[in-house]
Amino acid sequence: MDTALYLIPSLLGDTPVENVIPSYNHDIIMGIRFFIVEDVRTARRFLKKVDRSIDIGSLTFSTLNVNTKPEEIADLLKPLESGCPMGVISEAGCPAVADPGADVVAIAQRKGMKVVPLVGPSSIILSVMASGFNGQSFAFNGYLPIEQADRIKRLKQLEQRAYSEKQTQIFIETPYRNNRMLQDILSVCRPETRVCIASNLTCPDESAVTRTVQEWRKLNPALPKNPCIFLIYQ
Repeated sequence: MDTALYLIPSLLGDTPVENVIPSYNHDIIMGIRFFIVEDVRTARRFLKKVDRSIDIGSLTFSTLNVNTKPEEIADLLKPLESGCPMGVISEAGCPAVADPGADVVAIAQRKGMKVVPLVGPSSIILSVMASGFNGQSFAFNGYLPIEQADRIKRLKQLEQRAYSEKQTQIFIETPYRNNRMLQDILSVCRPETRVCIASNLTCPDESAVTRTVQEWRKLNPALPKNPCIFLIYQ
C-alpha cells in the first residue's frame, strides 16, 4: 500500500461494521500500525469490530483531541515521515470533518504528504440526504452558543440565511440539550420554516423527520438523548 495519511471513517453508533464500512477500508486498516486518534479506547474498540484478529498490542496510538497543543501536532506525523503509512480515526464518523483531525491533515498537506480519504458514514451528509432540503448549498455550523440568548440570536441568523441564500443550515447539540434546542427552534423560527431532526443515523433506531415548525409544535416531541443533527430550511 502507498505511504500516506489515511482518513478512516468510524462508526456513528452501535452498527454492524459491514453495514457502513467498505471492505476496501478493512484491507487498508490491516496494513497500518500507526494511528492518530481522538480517543484511544474508542479507536481500539472500532478496530476490533473491523477485524477481531487485529493485534491491538502491536499498534501505536497517538492522541489528537481538543487538549492537544498546536506545537505537538506536527510530531504526530513522524512515522509517516519515516515511510510508514498512518491512519486517522475520529470518535465517530469521518475524521477531519468537524473534528480535530483536520489540524494534522493540514500539516500533512503543507509538507506534501499524500492524504487519502476513505469512504464511510458522515452524519452531516446523511442528514442532508434524508432531509429533502437543498443539497447543492448547505452549511454546517457546528455547535450553537450555550447561553440561550446567544443561541436564539444565532438561530435567527441561520434562519435568515436559509431564506435569503436558499441554503440549508445544519447544526448539532450535546444530546442532553436536544430538547432545549428544539424548544428554542420552535419558539423563534417562523411557522413555515422546515426543520429536519436526524437521530442515531445508521443505527437500528435511526430516524430523520422533516416537518414545518408549526407541525413540530403540534407534535410536541420529546427527543431522546441520542446524537442528533438539526437542519433548517425555507
